[in-house]
Amino acid sequence: MSKQAISSDQAPRAVGPYSQAIAAGGFVFTAGQVAIDPATGKLVEGDVQVQAQQVLNNLAAVLAAAGASFADVVKTTVFLQDMQDFPALNAAYAKVFNGLVPPARSTVAVAALPLGARVEIEMVAWLGQP
Repeated sequence: MSKQAISSDQAPRAVGPYSQAIAAGGFVFTAGQVAIDPATGKLVEGDVQVQAQQVLNNLAAVLAAAGASFADVVKTTVFLQDMQDFPALNAAYAKVFNGLVPPARSTVAVAALPLGARVEIEMVAWLGQP
């Protein structure tokens, strides 16, 4: 099986030795994204809904670079700095999957996220080929 690095200049650059995403075996696996504005390289300020929207924008760009969209996402993992943000995160998340079959999802509370972010999300999408 071969693998291909995926990248988009519409999403934040990887800040370490990792790829924005990897396509392999008919799937694309994204790295976790936090709410970094790709134009400024800085974390967007605001509540979890504001940050989640930026995270989802970043993920949409990475998925598009792989030839996928939210309609192709089969699994997500959400990392929340505070589980009190769960309802607000769900509101932002529901908007992007409105009218789509929602993917399987895990949500995990964590002690901290990079740059003091409130939310990080990673996704797995099916590319429709083996």
